[in-house]
Amino acid sequence: MYDQAWQILRMVSEFVEGYETLSDLGPAVTVFGSARVKPTEPAYSQAEEAGRLLARAGYATITGGGPGIMEAANKGAIEAGGKSAGLNIRLPHEQGANPYQNVSVEFRHFYARKVCFLKHCNGVICFPGGFGTLDEFFELVTLMQTEKNPRIPVALVNKAYWGKLVDFIQGALLPRYVGGHDLDLFRLFDDGDIPAAVDFACGK
Repeated sequence: MYDQAWQILRMVSEFVEGYETLSDLGPAVTVFGSARVKPTEPAYSQAEEAGRLLARAGYATITGGGPGIMEAANKGAIEAGGKSAGLNIRLPHEQGANPYQNVSVEFRHFYARKVCFLKHCNGVICFPGGFGTLDEFFELVTLMQTEKNPRIPVALVNKAYWGKLVDFIQGALLPRYVGGHDLDLFRLFDDGDIPAAVDFACGK
């Protein structure tokens, strides 16, 4: 029981640190995507472009602070002179902090981290990813669907990847488990159309 109480207090301390650290960030867009994407892959260059365009538009870039898509978006933002925030998570593998951050917070708990992702952003861009990316996407659309989070623009980059998920939603979930209007909670973009995805995430 004593250990559980300290775990709760540690989680509260992560909320406090995250809120205070990100409070002066200004307008921001959160970028989700796989940690396993290599710098030689097209998705890495696309995420880098997204970070760069966000910085030029006056928006900070928030990522999970790790490698892959996260690193690319942070790199594009910081090299364009923008604010680049990484919300890193302690994991036994894969999640070393990338060096392209001028704002950084470290978390032990996914829950506190995910709250901070959404608390301080005006929009979201989702690149292809694994379980973590899908978890972040579905939590966000669930919170918006249930009006627990303000509705913000959600851009899904790469129709070949995300289109399969939309096909599943349309074929297996509609109309019994979700409504047709729930598909309006996000928008698909081709992987080559990063400027349009960035504009949408920024509310333009």
